[in-house]
Amino acid sequence: MNALRVEDLNVHYGTIHAVQGVSFSVNEGEIVSIVGSNGAGKSTIMWTLAGVVASSGGIVEILGSPLPSKPNEVVARGLALVPERRRLFSALTVEENLIMGAYLRKNDQKVKDEMQRCFQLFPILRERLKQRSGTLSGGEQQMLAISRALMGNPKILLLDEPTLGLAPLIVETVMETILRIRKEGMTVLLVEQNATRALEISDRGYILEAGRFLKSGPGPELARDPEIQKAYLGG
Repeated sequence: MNALRVEDLNVHYGTIHAVQGVSFSVNEGEIVSIVGSNGAGKSTIMWTLAGVVASSGGIVEILGSPLPSKPNEVVARGLALVPERRRLFSALTVEENLIMGAYLRKNDQKVKDEMQRCFQLFPILRERLKQRSGTLSGGEQQMLAISRALMGNPKILLLDEPTLGLAPLIVETVMETILRIRKEGMTVLLVEQNATRALEISDRGYILEAGRFLKSGPGPELARDPEIQKAYLGG
Protein backbone atom coordinates (compact mmCIF):
# COMPACT_ATOMS: atom_id res chain seq x y z
CA MET A 1 0.00 0.00 0.00
CA ASN A 2 1.17 3.54 -0.76
CA ALA A 3 2.02 5.44 2.38
CA LEU A 4 2.66 8.46 0.19
CA ARG A 5 1.46 9.08 -3.37
CA VAL A 6 2.43 12.10 -5.45
CA GLU A 7 1.04 12.65 -8.93
CA ASP A 8 1.92 15.50 -11.32
CA LEU A 9 3.15 17.79 -8.53
CA ASN A 10 3.97 21.34 -9.56
CA VAL A 11 5.40 24.11 -7.38
CA HIS A 12 6.10 27.71 -8.37
CA TYR A 13 8.05 30.47 -6.64
CA GLY A 14 6.62 33.42 -8.50
CA THR A 15 7.56 32.87 -12.14
CA ILE A 16 10.08 30.12 -11.28
CA HIS A 17 8.71 26.62 -11.96
CA ALA A 18 10.67 24.84 -9.22
CA VAL A 19 8.96 21.42 -9.40
CA GLN A 20 7.63 20.37 -12.78
CA GLY A 21 5.04 17.62 -12.80
CA VAL A 22 6.82 15.01 -10.68
CA SER A 23 5.09 11.75 -9.76
CA PHE A 24 6.31 9.13 -7.31
CA SER A 25 5.18 6.91 -4.48
CA VAL A 26 6.55 5.52 -1.24
CA ASN A 27 5.14 2.21 -0.07
CA GLU A 28 4.63 1.42 3.59
CA GLY A 29 7.91 0.33 5.17
CA GLU A 30 10.09 1.53 2.28
CA ILE A 31 13.08 3.84 2.17
CA VAL A 32 12.92 5.96 -0.98
CA SER A 33 15.60 8.51 -1.90
CA ILE A 34 15.46 11.59 -4.10
CA VAL A 35 18.91 12.49 -5.44
CA GLY A 36 20.00 15.44 -7.53
CA SER A 37 22.27 18.45 -7.75
CA ASN A 38 21.88 21.57 -5.63
CA GLY A 39 18.89 23.62 -6.73
CA ALA A 40 17.18 20.67 -8.41
CA GLY A 41 14.05 21.10 -6.28
CA LYS A 42 14.56 18.34 -3.69
CA SER A 43 13.91 20.47 -0.60
CA THR A 44 10.97 22.18 -2.29
CA ILE A 45 9.31 18.78 -2.67
CA MET A 46 9.90 18.02 1.00
CA TRP A 47 8.54 21.37 2.21
CA THR A 48 5.50 20.94 -0.01
CA LEU A 49 4.78 17.49 1.39
CA ALA A 50 5.11 18.95 4.91
CA GLY A 51 2.45 21.56 4.10
CA VAL A 52 4.81 24.54 4.41
CA VAL A 53 5.00 25.39 0.69
CA ALA A 54 1.81 25.42 -1.36
CA SER A 55 1.70 23.42 -4.58
CA SER A 56 0.41 24.95 -7.79
CA GLY A 57 -1.04 21.69 -9.05
CA GLY A 58 -1.07 17.94 -8.63
CA ILE A 59 -2.22 15.32 -6.15
CA VAL A 60 -0.59 14.36 -2.86
CA GLU A 61 -2.05 11.63 -0.69
CA ILE A 62 -0.85 10.58 2.77
CA LEU A 63 -2.04 7.12 3.78
CA GLY A 64 -4.82 7.31 1.20
CA SER A 65 -6.13 10.76 2.15
CA PRO A 66 -5.47 14.16 0.51
CA LEU A 67 -2.63 16.28 1.87
CA PRO A 68 -3.97 18.72 4.50
CA SER A 69 -3.46 22.43 3.94
CA LYS A 70 -1.65 23.27 7.21
CA PRO A 71 1.62 21.86 8.61
CA ASN A 72 0.11 20.92 11.99
CA GLU A 73 -2.62 18.99 10.18
CA VAL A 74 0.03 17.16 8.14
CA VAL A 75 1.79 16.14 11.36
CA ALA A 76 -1.52 15.00 12.84
CA ARG A 77 -2.08 12.88 9.71
CA GLY A 78 1.16 11.01 10.39
CA LEU A 79 3.94 12.73 8.43
CA ALA A 80 6.92 14.49 10.03
CA LEU A 81 9.78 16.42 8.43
CA VAL A 82 13.35 16.61 9.69
CA PRO A 83 14.39 19.79 7.86
CA GLU A 84 17.74 20.62 6.32
CA ARG A 85 20.12 22.17 8.88
CA ARG A 86 18.01 20.83 11.76
CA ARG A 87 16.14 24.09 12.65
CA LEU A 88 16.08 23.30 16.35
CA PHE A 89 14.84 25.70 19.00
CA SER A 90 18.40 26.62 19.93
CA ALA A 91 17.57 28.44 23.17
CA LEU A 92 15.56 25.48 24.47
CA THR A 93 17.04 22.40 26.10
CA VAL A 94 17.18 18.96 24.54
CA GLU A 95 14.25 17.91 26.71
CA GLU A 96 12.19 20.95 25.72
CA ASN A 97 12.85 20.33 22.01
CA LEU A 98 11.69 16.74 22.41
CA ILE A 99 8.54 17.85 24.19
CA MET A 100 7.85 20.35 21.39
CA GLY A 101 7.97 17.45 18.95
CA ALA A 102 5.14 15.79 20.87
CA TYR A 103 2.92 18.88 21.08
CA LEU A 104 -0.05 17.15 19.41
CA ARG A 105 0.06 14.17 21.78
CA LYS A 106 -2.09 14.25 24.91
CA ASN A 107 -1.02 11.07 26.70
CA ASP A 108 1.87 11.93 29.03
CA GLN A 109 2.92 8.31 29.47
CA LYS A 110 3.17 7.78 25.71
CA VAL A 111 5.26 10.92 25.43
CA LYS A 112 7.60 9.56 28.11
CA ASP A 113 7.73 6.19 26.33
CA GLU A 114 8.58 7.87 23.04
CA MET A 115 11.35 9.85 24.72
CA GLN A 116 12.84 6.61 26.05
CA ARG A 117 12.74 5.21 22.51
CA CYS A 118 14.73 8.22 21.32
CA PHE A 119 17.30 7.61 24.06
CA GLN A 120 17.64 4.03 22.85
CA LEU A 121 18.40 5.31 19.36
CA PHE A 122 20.70 8.09 20.57
CA PRO A 123 21.93 7.46 24.16
CA ILE A 124 23.93 10.71 24.17
CA LEU A 125 20.69 12.71 24.26
CA ARG A 126 19.90 11.39 27.73
CA GLU A 127 23.21 12.85 28.93
CA ARG A 128 22.45 16.17 27.22
CA LEU A 129 18.83 16.39 28.40
CA LYS A 130 19.17 19.72 30.27
CA GLN A 131 21.64 21.25 27.83
CA ARG A 132 20.56 23.97 25.40
CA SER A 133 20.32 22.53 21.93
CA GLY A 134 22.30 25.39 20.41
CA THR A 135 25.38 24.25 22.33
CA LEU A 136 25.32 20.68 20.99
CA SER A 137 27.72 19.44 18.33
CA GLY A 138 26.45 19.17 14.77
CA GLY A 139 26.00 15.42 15.07
CA GLU A 140 24.15 15.72 18.37
CA GLN A 141 21.89 18.38 16.88
CA GLN A 142 21.00 16.05 14.02
CA MET A 143 20.23 13.25 16.46
CA LEU A 144 17.95 15.65 18.33
CA ALA A 145 16.24 16.82 15.14
CA ILE A 146 15.44 13.23 14.16
CA SER A 147 14.26 12.46 17.68
CA ARG A 148 12.06 15.56 17.81
CA ALA A 149 10.27 14.36 14.66
CA LEU A 150 9.88 10.85 16.07
CA MET A 151 8.28 12.24 19.23
CA GLY A 152 5.12 12.85 17.22
CA ASN A 153 4.90 9.11 16.45
CA PRO A 154 4.74 9.60 12.67
CA LYS A 155 3.99 6.90 10.14
CA ILE A 156 6.09 8.63 7.46
CA LEU A 157 9.41 10.38 8.13
CA LEU A 158 10.86 12.91 5.68
CA LEU A 159 14.60 13.48 6.07
CA ASP A 160 16.06 16.48 4.23
CA GLU A 161 19.88 16.31 4.03
CA PRO A 162 20.31 14.59 7.42
CA THR A 163 24.09 14.17 7.10
CA LEU A 164 24.92 17.64 5.78
CA GLY A 165 28.14 18.90 7.37
CA LEU A 166 28.64 15.87 9.60
CA ALA A 167 31.81 13.86 10.18
CA PRO A 168 31.99 10.47 8.39
CA LEU A 169 31.52 8.48 11.60
CA ILE A 170 28.34 10.44 12.44
CA VAL A 171 27.13 10.05 8.85
CA GLU A 172 27.25 6.30 9.25
CA THR A 173 25.45 6.53 12.61
CA VAL A 174 22.63 8.47 10.95
CA MET A 175 22.39 5.97 8.07
CA GLU A 176 22.31 3.03 10.46
CA THR A 177 19.56 4.78 12.43
CA ILE A 178 17.48 5.21 9.27
CA LEU A 179 17.77 1.49 8.60
CA ARG A 180 16.89 0.71 12.20
CA ILE A 181 13.72 2.82 12.30
CA ARG A 182 12.65 1.35 8.95
CA LYS A 183 13.08 -2.11 10.45
CA GLU A 184 10.72 -1.01 13.22
CA GLY A 185 8.07 -0.19 10.61
CA MET A 186 8.76 3.44 9.66
CA THR A 187 8.31 4.66 6.08
CA VAL A 188 11.13 7.01 5.02
CA LEU A 189 11.55 9.55 2.21
CA LEU A 190 15.16 10.69 2.09
CA VAL A 191 16.86 13.62 0.38
CA GLU A 192 20.58 13.35 0.90
CA GLN A 193 23.76 15.01 -0.38
CA ASN A 194 25.66 11.78 0.28
CA ALA A 195 23.90 10.34 -2.74
CA THR A 196 25.79 7.06 -3.03
CA ARG A 197 25.14 6.03 0.56
CA ALA A 198 21.52 7.15 0.38
CA LEU A 199 20.84 5.04 -2.71
CA GLU A 200 22.66 2.05 -1.22
CA ILE A 201 20.27 1.91 1.74
CA SER A 202 17.13 2.72 -0.29
CA ASP A 203 14.62 0.34 -1.78
CA ARG A 204 14.08 2.76 -4.64
CA GLY A 205 15.53 6.05 -5.83
CA TYR A 206 14.63 8.95 -8.09
CA ILE A 207 17.07 11.25 -9.89
CA LEU A 208 15.84 14.87 -9.94
CA GLU A 209 17.23 17.56 -12.22
CA ALA A 210 15.81 21.07 -12.71
CA GLY A 211 12.50 20.12 -11.14
CA ARG A 212 11.93 16.94 -13.16
CA PHE A 213 12.66 13.28 -12.59
CA LEU A 214 15.15 11.92 -15.12
CA LYS A 215 15.42 8.35 -13.92
CA SER A 216 14.19 5.99 -11.23
CA GLY A 217 14.84 2.44 -10.12
CA PRO A 218 16.09 0.26 -7.26
CA GLY A 219 18.42 2.32 -5.10
CA PRO A 220 21.48 0.03 -5.21
CA GLU A 221 21.19 -0.27 -9.00
CA LEU A 222 21.16 3.51 -9.43
CA ALA A 223 24.18 3.77 -7.11
CA ARG A 224 26.09 1.44 -9.47
CA ASP A 225 24.90 3.06 -12.72
CA PRO A 226 28.02 4.58 -14.40
CA GLU A 227 26.01 7.40 -15.96
CA ILE A 228 24.43 8.34 -12.63
CA GLN A 229 27.80 8.03 -10.87
CA LYS A 230 29.42 10.43 -13.31
CA ALA A 231 26.63 13.01 -13.21
CA TYR A 232 25.60 12.98 -9.56
CA LEU A 233 27.75 10.75 -7.39
CA GLY A 234 31.25 11.99 -8.10
CA GLY A 235 32.20 8.87 -10.04
